Amino acid sequence: MLQSLKKIFSNEINQDQEVKNNDIGILAGLLIEAANTDGKVTQDEVNQISFSLINVFKESPEEVKIALSKALDDKDNSRSLFYYTSKLNKSFPHEKKLLLIEVLWEVILSDNEVHDFESNLLRRLAGLLYVSDIECGNAKKRAKEKLKIL
Repeated sequence: MLQSLKKIFSNEINQDQEVKNNDIGILAGLLIEAANTDGKVTQDEVNQISFSLINVFKESPEEVKIALSKALDDKDNSRSLFYYTSKLNKSFPHEKKLLLIEVLWEVILSDNEVHDFESNLLRRLAGLLYVSDIECGNAKKRAKEKLKIL
């Protein structure tokens, strides 16, 4: 009986870790997808994504390196935005979604260019994540301030 309870609790811990690993994979994939919207992923964008995953989303550098490597390898096998947002809507509270939108703007702005495809992507993502246009615009302003872009 005691062994059964231990298995149940250890299984819950393993499932929590799987969810956490899945979240970083989803975040890395979505951020690389956003960076690749203009047809190229620059080293500045990869650095910004890595920085954000480690410092904003508090992921471990080792896990970030692995997730980014996998996301970069899969960048040409694009997934639908719904794939990413449906998973994020289940596990992210609204505040974390706002933070994600801000980080996405930082990634897009990190190469000092905003292409029409990139701004369209952010508008669609915001809608799929139930983030209003005003909140998305405010996130863009905060991202510009952080990156010191006028």
